[in-house]
Amino acid sequence: MDLLTSKIESMYFKYLAAAFGSALISSIYGAVDMAMVGQYQGPEGTAALAVVAPVWNIIYSLGLLMGIGGSVLFTTLRGVSEQNQKRSNEYFTAAVIGAAVFAALTWLAVIFYDVELLRLFGAEETLLPLARSYLLPVKFVVPSFLFTQLMSAFLRNDGDPALATKAVLFGGIFNVFGDYFFVFVLKMGIMGAGLATAMGSVFSLLVMLTHFCSKKNTLRFVKPVELFFTIKSICITGFSTFFIDVAMGILTMLFNRQILKYLGTDALAVYGIIINVSTFVQCCAYSIGQASQPMLSANFGAGKGKRIVQILKYALGTAAVFGVVWTALAVFVPNFFVHIFMTPTEEILAIAPGVICSYGISFLLLPLNIFSTYYFQALMRPMASFIVSVARGAVISGMLIYILPAVAGGDAVWFAMPVTELLVVVYVALKIVRYTKALPLEEVVE
Repeated sequence: MDLLTSKIESMYFKYLAAAFGSALISSIYGAVDMAMVGQYQGPEGTAALAVVAPVWNIIYSLGLLMGIGGSVLFTTLRGVSEQNQKRSNEYFTAAVIGAAVFAALTWLAVIFYDVELLRLFGAEETLLPLARSYLLPVKFVVPSFLFTQLMSAFLRNDGDPALATKAVLFGGIFNVFGDYFFVFVLKMGIMGAGLATAMGSVFSLLVMLTHFCSKKNTLRFVKPVELFFTIKSICITGFSTFFIDVAMGILTMLFNRQILKYLGTDALAVYGIIINVSTFVQCCAYSIGQASQPMLSANFGAGKGKRIVQILKYALGTAAVFGVVWTALAVFVPNFFVHIFMTPTEEILAIAPGVICSYGISFLLLPLNIFSTYYFQALMRPMASFIVSVARGAVISGMLIYILPAVAGGDAVWFAMPVTELLVVVYVALKIVRYTKALPLEEVVE
């Protein structure tokens, strides 16, 4: 499909299906781990994985920083002119180099400072051994998690979104069966879940690398003219997407500490469930952004404003559907999630519905707010994307996590994210309208 001339409706849904499948299967890694460990080891296992969650956020976010940042610039250049292929591959090469550097630093941190990281993220003496057991097999393959994010982004922008989906699907299926085999059959418990996740990630990356042997491949390693400047441009462009995942880790750490302070370990176990449900919702939002971004970037580079408006309409409609569906599930069947992710005690079943329902209201606006960061990136508006990411991911949300329980009691902490999303969406709506009106509105040629 040609990003500049193909029919928008069919192209959008083709890319959405591929991106949604890839994002959904990616979220299964953590969800299956949580479900298997929760069933095997109860609330303590679920709480331990809630402590580990920020580690994943850091690793994935660094992959997204290089992958989304590099691929946006890669596709925008090709939208301007096919003659820019060499220059666009400089961004690909620089993104790989940047990812390798971040992978090495992250690898060293997880290997040598796992205890310090886990304590920072809220682990106490009961949960620390379980969390470390889970991370043990992951330590051997940390770079593969980062490079799967990088390669997924470039495969979508190099016209092969289906391979990215197949790769993640292959790793995800292995993770599901591997979790059961290692956790229950071999009785490895939480360590088995970590082993299945580590192996699944490696398999996904190996499948993605077959793209370099295909006829569709236009990715080439070339020497960047100004490596530092190129990596800097990638980081600026990809920062908001990077910060969304980093922010999830920051928020998880803040929530972990506040929940233990005001509400106890049972509430932390329920929050472990919310982390996984929220991950699914965010993956739905990512799929909208990842499906739209290659089309938006190419058409922006070519000055085709009306095509961008049409893509935006499909993206906003998809965000509304995802928001309504996930909010309805959280409000009307909260215990459905509880039974999936653990063998609950009576205490858990007593508090979970109110907690999940309160937090779940945020799912209504979450897809729109996250999609907006991709939209602003594609239109080369990194500052707007940055403001959305930082406001919802740290500034507004972080203040509310501390202020609400101190003022209105511990249970008020669950309303931090709904209030955050509501405040951020006002800014998002104003900026989308403003930047869309500024586009050149030529006739669409289908």
